[in-house]
Amino acid sequence: MTVLEVIQRSTEFLTQKGVDSPRLQTELLLAHVLKQPRMQLYLNFERVLSPVELDALRSLVKRRSQREPLQHIVGSTSFCGLEVAVTPAVLVPRPETELLAELGWSFLQQLSASNQGPICAADIGTGSGCIAIALAVKCPSVQVYAVDISNQALEITRQNARDHGVIARLECVQGDRLTALPPGTRFDLIVSNPPYIPTAEIETLDPEVRNHDPRQALDGGLDGLDFYRYFAAQAGPWLKPRGKLMLEFGDDQAQPIGQIFEEQKWIVERVAEDYTQRPRILIVKQI
Repeated sequence: MTVLEVIQRSTEFLTQKGVDSPRLQTELLLAHVLKQPRMQLYLNFERVLSPVELDALRSLVKRRSQREPLQHIVGSTSFCGLEVAVTPAVLVPRPETELLAELGWSFLQQLSASNQGPICAADIGTGSGCIAIALAVKCPSVQVYAVDISNQALEITRQNARDHGVIARLECVQGDRLTALPPGTRFDLIVSNPPYIPTAEIETLDPEVRNHDPRQALDGGLDGLDFYRYFAAQAGPWLKPRGKLMLEFGDDQAQPIGQIFEEQKWIVERVAEDYTQRPRILIVKQI
């Protein structure tokens, strides 16, 4: 069976199983099996797959048809141009979170350029470490703390930090949110993509998310806003006077989250939109 025939048949199969973007998913799985860039497939449509390659692809396509995330199957995903390992122990990074990382490193780069002394950032609930590692890669003079309550997640973070050469500037800290940070430390930037799905809505999510992402990375409490209340009440003393707090949030949460922070005497500096023009990132600072 040729590359093109395999792509066509597997695409039809995944379509029947309700998988989004079935052709793209098939091509990515096949590229993984053949250990080549996806676009290389288009130059080799007539190549005949070996029995071993066919068996390997069938196994992966079957897993994807059962709605196991592509990222878990291939073991990694791209985030801000960086390939990061992911497992069921961590949330699969979403494209909109790349915007949070970009806003974070842009702010840190501005501070670095102004020569305002040592710069320190913290990523709370780091998961795979994708945000923390992107900050460290883009800002070579910045010390980054990556915090997670899960030791399994931090093992993935360490692996990714080593792979991208930033392990010396990325401190992995196990514990519950801000309380895990070294006492007395003050940060120029705190970022987080916290859980923001209301508890009752988790069962309505796609199977890839509902059945495979860690529940603790999704569940934001009754209204999805528990972690924003926490940050509004607790984050202030951890920031330097020039410091900023940047948080991702879900659909239709911009107004209530902004109110939560304003009631705690924060200044809402900006609400940034994602790639679909939906409000997605809150940037606040202290009065």
